[in-house]
Amino acid sequence: MSDLNLVTVYRSMGMLGAQVVKGKLEAYEIPVMLKYESAGLVFGLTVDGLGMVEVQVPADRAEEAAAIVAEDEPEVEADADADPTNVG
Repeated sequence: MSDLNLVTVYRSMGMLGAQVVKGKLEAYEIPVMLKYESAGLVFGLTVDGLGMVEVQVPADRAEEAAAIVAEDEPEVEADADADPTNVG
């Protein structure tokens, strides 16, 4: 999947939430990659973005994946360019 154009459809503070979303997307047969800083995983830190995990999918499946993510969490902004401080 390294030669594909990947798009972030979900961000999680920590691996657990990202793994749940990854499993759901894979159930819909959407390929998923998790992008994270290894230090956050090794040390278990979720400070200042260090524990941030991005769920990424191929660009041609991003719209479908974002809709699936939003089904259970309508308050989550699925757009990768979204401002996380802008709620509502």
